Amino acid sequence: MTGVIESQENKDLRAAVAALGARHGRAFDRAALWSEAAKLGYLGVNLPEQYGGGGGGMAELSIVLEELGTAGCPLLMMVVSPAICGTVIARFGTEEQKRTWLPGLADGTLTMAFGITEPDAGSNSHRITTTARRDGDDWILTGRKVFISGVDMADATLVVGRTEDARTGRLKPCLFIVERDAPGFGRSQIDMELQAAEKQFELTLDDVRLPAASLVGDEDAGLLQLFAGLNPERIMTAAFAIGMGRYALARAVDYATTRQVWKQPIGGHQAIAHPLAQAHIELELARLMMQKAAALYDAGDDVAAGEAANMAKYAAAEACVHSVDQAVHTLGGNGLTREYGLASLITASRVARIAPVSREMILNYVSHQSLGLPKSY
Repeated sequence: MTGVIESQENKDLRAAVAALGARHGRAFDRAALWSEAAKLGYLGVNLPEQYGGGGGGMAELSIVLEELGTAGCPLLMMVVSPAICGTVIARFGTEEQKRTWLPGLADGTLTMAFGITEPDAGSNSHRITTTARRDGDDWILTGRKVFISGVDMADATLVVGRTEDARTGRLKPCLFIVERDAPGFGRSQIDMELQAAEKQFELTLDDVRLPAASLVGDEDAGLLQLFAGLNPERIMTAAFAIGMGRYALARAVDYATTRQVWKQPIGGHQAIAHPLAQAHIELELARLMMQKAAALYDAGDDVAAGEAANMAKYAAAEACVHSVDQAVHTLGGNGLTREYGLASLITASRVARIAPVSREMILNYVSHQSLGLPKSY
């Protein structure tokens, strides 16, 4: 990608994924779609070619998720497994970790969850209480995590813990691969009002013993490695939200074009047409920021990518919520029926405002990091 103009290769990727999404549609079977997307090479499009991936980056992976979302069949675990976990292992993992995990993450035969959020810390890595201590050559991991997606379908979870710096005594973040059957590693499903194929879990790590090879990357570079995964997470959340917003907008435009109450379709009235046009503009603007964030990240500019990724996630979430709200409003009572498939998005669209980081925390980031304003905490 050069600037905001997609290459022909990426345009072709977008068209191919859109066709895949159209074949599955809103009533998709998650496992079947995941399997087909994997066989076509879409799940690992961002991972290195030498480990079975497509050799692309976040620009390509975000296209895949956006187009699947636009077709009404987004795969939430794409945000986690190839984008966060795959990226972190590809950038910082040992050769053994890369050979063990990346081919499976690329072809969909392996899935990895990501465990950072805690009941009393949210995503604040400085307040994480899950700790790792050395015991000979092993690590002992203890703590709790909450709102962890897809643990039931994951072969392992990339867990964010904290270790003690031998020089200063201060705790620093580190990343560990915890396989699903590790003794002491427990999970319980959280009863969510939101209905989704990917369930949410609380995790308990009760003195989980891990071999030294479970540590990903350098013990002293935890924050760098952590944010190498969080920036893709924000970019992919933006793609998820933009896809959902585009899906809702398309349903509304189709309805407004065919629904006739007076002498012409309701879309001919500016009170209907203008809000839909505004939603389209907002989605396109959010996509531009997402593309900028992906381009910066793929170019290796982590600092600039951090700002752009946060802004992209914020803009996409707001655009998505507005698009869904306007779509439901355009359909009136029909917007709340199961037949048109929009009502469930009223709740789902709010997820992008809340997860993986709230819009208020993004505003804090921008006010501190971009504008240089003093911190409020």
